[in-house]
Amino acid sequence: MARIVMKFGGTSVADVDRIKHVARKVKTAVEAGDQVAVVVSAMAGVTNQLVDHVRKTAQLYDLREYDAIVASGENVTAGLLAIALQDLGVPARSWQGWQVPVITDGAHGAARIERIETTELRRRLAQGEVAVVAGFQGLEPVRNRISTLGRGGSDTSAVALAAALEADRCDIYTDVDGVYTSDPRVVKGARKLDKITYEEMLEMASLGAKVLQTRSVEMAMKHRVRVQVLSSFEDKPGTLVVDEDEIVEKEVVSGVTLSRDEAKITLRRVPDRPGVAAAIFGPLADASINVDMIVQNTGADSEHTDLTFTVQRGDLGRAVKVLSDNAEHLGHAAMLSDANVVKISVIGVGMRSHAGVAQKMFKTLSEKGINIQVITTSEIKVSVLIAEEYAELALRSLHTAYGLDSV
Repeated sequence: MARIVMKFGGTSVADVDRIKHVARKVKTAVEAGDQVAVVVSAMAGVTNQLVDHVRKTAQLYDLREYDAIVASGENVTAGLLAIALQDLGVPARSWQGWQVPVITDGAHGAARIERIETTELRRRLAQGEVAVVAGFQGLEPVRNRISTLGRGGSDTSAVALAAALEADRCDIYTDVDGVYTSDPRVVKGARKLDKITYEEMLEMASLGAKVLQTRSVEMAMKHRVRVQVLSSFEDKPGTLVVDEDEIVEKEVVSGVTLSRDEAKITLRRVPDRPGVAAAIFGPLADASINVDMIVQNTGADSEHTDLTFTVQRGDLGRAVKVLSDNAEHLGHAAMLSDANVVKISVIGVGMRSHAGVAQKMFKTLSEKGINIQVITTSEIKVSVLIAEEYAELALRSLHTAYGLDSV
């Protein structure tokens, strides 16, 4: 008998018919003899609607009440799925985050899970009852208030529950049937991976792949939870996200990703003296603006430097304002910004033991006439910033160059 956690996202439970479809999938797992806990998201579009209601009610609002409101979408889904399972003759009950309980810190709207108490949940599972748990939510115990984990938090709920229950596997059901070498909507030759390492999946999630939420992959890697990405709508094998030791033949490059959520800022002729970088990036951090790629070029006179970095595209306006407000203190000659850029990354654990990966990337882009504006590297990835107009050409060209196209 296996113990598994099955997680279904918003598109998988978008309406009652899809919830009934999910119930049939869960019943199949139960009939196979497995102990099953299910984590569900709100029905597609519901959370956005609830957030919109809050923002229309008040510009400034209590985050504790915000959490109480937006968490209600998952409660509805959990209850409906429990009813659908009972209608199929499967013993089931719904669990809200505070009932499990899923204990979190007090950062309402973006809480982090501290622990999950599973004694009662384990007892019910052992009796053959399916636990349908509302994802995305927990309990902040100091004030005894509902908390939420931030957008996409149901993935994190599922992996955390799988770790707490010592489950054999956590199955994440989405509207795609696995993890691909690149976005199949852009790269027609993209192929599905049978297995991918935690490290590769973490890089892909943070660099533009939308299959899994980054925090959920971090948690899976920390607790060594085997995660499987599957389609809710097709009965096909998915992709297993596992420890590197489970993969015998490691691809040099496992995937090529594209992130469009990028914007570039360049500060010209910044005084080249100690403390300047802290003076630039400190105010941005205080404004909760994340900085990603950073490149510094030493000026010809050795007294000045040009500094280029990227932020999320939605933060560009705020970042420019923060820097403008500090312009006198920073002492730069000019500031340039560009929102028409994208980040292309090649990822693979095999890069640790193979040379020439970056050189092939640069050569391929050069042959296509694509200029590289910024470069960053890590042990298992190389990322470049290029003009947005070349995004799809670069993605397809690199996918072919690294031999990732399906035969």
